[in-house]
Order: sequence, then structure tokens, then C-alpha cells
Amino acid sequence: MLPLPPGYGHALNVRVFATELEAVAACAARVTAAIREKPSLVVGLPTGRTPLNVYRELVARHRRGELDFSRVTTFNLDEFLGLPPDDPGSFRAYMERHLFQHVNLAPERIHCFDGSAERAERECARYDAQLAAAGGLDLLVLGIGTNGRVAFNEPGESLQAASHRTRLSRESRQAVASLFGDDVSKVPLAALTLGMGALLQARRVIVLAFGVSKAAAVTAMVRGPISTLCPASFFQLHGDVEVWVDPEAGRGLDGSR
Repeated sequence: MLPLPPGYGHALNVRVFATELEAVAACAARVTAAIREKPSLVVGLPTGRTPLNVYRELVARHRRGELDFSRVTTFNLDEFLGLPPDDPGSFRAYMERHLFQHVNLAPERIHCFDGSAERAERECARYDAQLAAAGGLDLLVLGIGTNGRVAFNEPGESLQAASHRTRLSRESRQAVASLFGDDVSKVPLAALTLGMGALLQARRVIVLAFGVSKAAAVTAMVRGPISTLCPASFFQLHGDVEVWVDPEAGRGLDGSR
């Protein structure tokens, strides 16, 4: 697929915060406001290092009585292939540790891929059907990989709209090695992920990126041509995306505030 020319699509709403913690507080405040506005909000949730402090802040807000998750529906973006939900390295276990067990989400409103499903294609179809039945994502909180991936939609010659099985890049496996004792050889080689269709159809999107390792990907997302070599760049086609970064991740975005 050929890249689209620069200037094609929407200008992304970029804000460079003084610190990561300021961006985290703003993200938690935005999620809180969205849930108060629509208590039955459908939210797409990421994993990895980037959202950890967001989840901590959401838990703190819930414990202070400021945030009620009882009618919220969540869909996680991806999961390692071959790992059951109770495996400590699974993204489901990550979510339990950092959010689910600390707030009042209804179990039936939590949706995650089952990485241990016998047929990956059937599991992906099941997941897409559940998301469609929920009406799609009202709010998507998203990180970006150092290679420009979103969820586990890796750079390549083409991108898939529907949920699918994907082979993980070296960069992606290194990024999640901390879940496996910092041993990249223990990271699964493949994963299940929401496709670009579900991500781009989310009604509102917040992209978070922190640290100098994300700077090149953020610049490609915001300034570069729309290209399958940087899946995040397709959010230039979306009408309601906010990209919130710290100075290190935003170092290539001179003049963005």
C-alpha cells in the first residue's frame, strides 16, 4: 500500500505536558468526565508501561468515591496467543493486578481476548461480535509502540481491519519483556489484537506517549505521511484524536502544544 501524501487527513490535536504525571492526571480526569457524562461508557483499554500510572490514578479516584465503574464496559486491545487468562504474563492478569480487582467493574462487562482459545480466528470473530453488540468504542485510550504500532497492529505492507492473529515484532516483544522477568525469549511470538477498523471507529481517542524512545514514532504519527509502515499515522484520518506526550516523546514536534 502506498503512503498517502503529507497533509492528507486531519491535523492531530497534540499537547506536550511538562511531565508524564501531568499527562496522566489529565487522562484520568478525561476518563472520569466521560464516565460521568455517560455512565454506560464503552472503553478500549491498553496494557504495557504507558497506562500504568493512569490506572493508578483511576483506582485512587474510585477509592475517593469520585468514579463509579458499575455500568462501564471495557474491551482490552490485545492478548498474547497461547496464554490463558490466569497466566501471570497475560494481559488479562495485568489488568486484574492494576485495575479490575480495585474498582467496581461488573465482571460481565469486562471483555478480553482468550489467548488460550483453540481457534484464533474463531476467537477473533467472537470478540469483534461482542464489540459490535456493545455499539463500538466510545473512548479509546491508546499507547504507541516504538515502531509506530497501535495495539498489536504491526508495521507492514498492509493492515487488517478486523481482529486477527499477528506475529509480534522484535520491538514489541522487547517492550513487554518486563512481564516475563525481562527475558525476551519467554515472550510469546504471536498475539491476538483488535484490528485497525475497531480502533479507527472509536468515537474519541487519547494517545499517550512518554520517553525519548517514543519520539520517532510520535513524530511519524503526527507529521509523517499516512502509511502502513506507521499504523498510528492512520489516526490522521480520525476527527477526534488527542495525542498527549511528555517533552521527551514530543521532541520532534516543535511548536505543538
